[in-house]
Amino acid sequence: MAEREHVDLPEQPVPPPGEPVHLPGPSYQPVVVAVGLSLAVCGVVIQPIIAVAGAIIALVAIVRWIRDTREEISELPLEH
Repeated sequence: MAEREHVDLPEQPVPPPGEPVHLPGPSYQPVVVAVGLSLAVCGVVIQPIIAVAGAIIALVAIVRWIRDTREEISELPLEH
């Protein structure tokens, strides 16, 4: 059985982070973009109308994703 090494903990506590971390909210747009691109690629082989529909779905989802991201970023404080 392997021996466990002893880990020395620092005597002083770790200081808090310098700035808050911003995480984006949950979104369904990456999934819609993936579905649209999958349809577009499969449509090239199967039927051109499916490729066009998939490309339109992907394009609309990308535009909405960018718009939502810009709105979210504009709400952040300007201190950074």
